[in-house]
Amino acid sequence: VKDISEGDFNLHNDFLNKLMGINPFIKSYKRIADIISYQQKILSEYKAAFNNFKSSGSFTIEEIAYLSNVYNNLFNKSLKNLDELLMVITAGTMRMSDDERLAAIEKIFTDMQDKLSFLRDFNNNTGLLSMQRSRENNEVKSSRKLNGITK
Repeated sequence: VKDISEGDFNLHNDFLNKLMGINPFIKSYKRIADIISYQQKILSEYKAAFNNFKSSGSFTIEEIAYLSNVYNNLFNKSLKNLDELLMVITAGTMRMSDDERLAAIEKIFTDMQDKLSFLRDFNNNTGLLSMQRSRENNEVKSSRKLNGITK
């Protein structure tokens, strides 16, 4: 009975240890590189847009603070995605089957895709608002010049 129970324990222990290891296929799974690429795009696109919006003169200090808050929240959430990814693909951190790891990676990938899509929509809408305000400001200046108003 002792040998059987030890054999059963060893079998379970081997199974659990395999769940802690990482299949080499998973480590080289294309979605991992895509997730990292999305993170880089999020960082570079938000920085470029934010710097552009700050220097445009189209936004108040409060609006710039709001934009900063949106970008910081988005970036911090994307960093949490990278932390999750690291846990999923690091041996010894989580007991998951290969299918569970792939599903977790796919979930992180989709979430990063959504974040990048949100960022691009947000930047486009904010850019349009900036252009509209700039155009309106130019129209006011032109109107004042035509009417001889120097203010």
